[in-house]
Amino acid sequence: MDNHEEVREFLTSRRAKISPEQAGLPAGTRRRVPGLRRSEVAALADVSVEYYAKLERGNLAGASPAVLEAVARALQLDDAERAHLLHLAQAADGTDALTRPRRRAAPRQWKAHRSLQWTLDAITAGPAVVANGRMDVLAANPLARAFYTDLFAHPENQANLARFQFLDPATRRFYPDWDLFADMAVAILRREAGRDPHDKDLHDLIGELSTRSEDFRTRWGAHDVRRHGTGTKRFHHPTVGELTLAFESLDLAAEPGLHMTIYTAEPGSPSEEGLRLLASWAATDETSEPLPSKTPLVD
Repeated sequence: MDNHEEVREFLTSRRAKISPEQAGLPAGTRRRVPGLRRSEVAALADVSVEYYAKLERGNLAGASPAVLEAVARALQLDDAERAHLLHLAQAADGTDALTRPRRRAAPRQWKAHRSLQWTLDAITAGPAVVANGRMDVLAANPLARAFYTDLFAHPENQANLARFQFLDPATRRFYPDWDLFADMAVAILRREAGRDPHDKDLHDLIGELSTRSEDFRTRWGAHDVRRHGTGTKRFHHPTVGELTLAFESLDLAAEPGLHMTIYTAEPGSPSEEGLRLLASWAATDETSEPLPSKTPLVD
């Protein structure tokens, strides 16, 4: 796959973010570029200027792991950015085909197997969902359905958190830190685009959001990447109000490409009481519709 433009823009954007001072270099005068010069990155990575310029033009094919690691160190990439660089290199030379599951002609509809749904339903203290790298919510426990009531209330969201984030006005209230959530959503999709550049559904989603949302389009050009692993988020639920929840995201070994995210509240906090109220409301709500079936990230 020709991903030269993606590689070029990613490396250029990372170089622009590192100042000479951050890299331990003298700032000098009359600098014409933001951040480091190509020659400075090359020196830090211990490669020739010509070779680094070739990499930054998008020619990652054939670059050794040692060179990629040296470039990652020179650009001070974090774990998510380093993984993204490796994924771009694998896509460039075709080695991603060795680990990418073979696609079938007609993708099947994914449905959580019984034991996975039982596991989700057994989690009663907080919302729990299974999603893919495109941010499609594929399965959820009852509390998550009540928690994401606006996500599931409108079919046009297609149970997709990125589409919900940028195209549903309800998120401006649901996410008090809307800009932070928007940055995270785009960075997750950018990482997934590097990990699986052959995912047509992902490219279609990115195209749709780029066309319909200036907020998405602006952020997509930043080339930031992130992995949704652990942290704390604030929400404003339409029924129970303010919630501050911690989350953990776990990869599913039996379903490559899928992960489970579980939200919990600090014991004894107002947010824990809010989740209890939401769980009580969810237990008595008989109007919930089943989650729409979604095509998985891998098949």
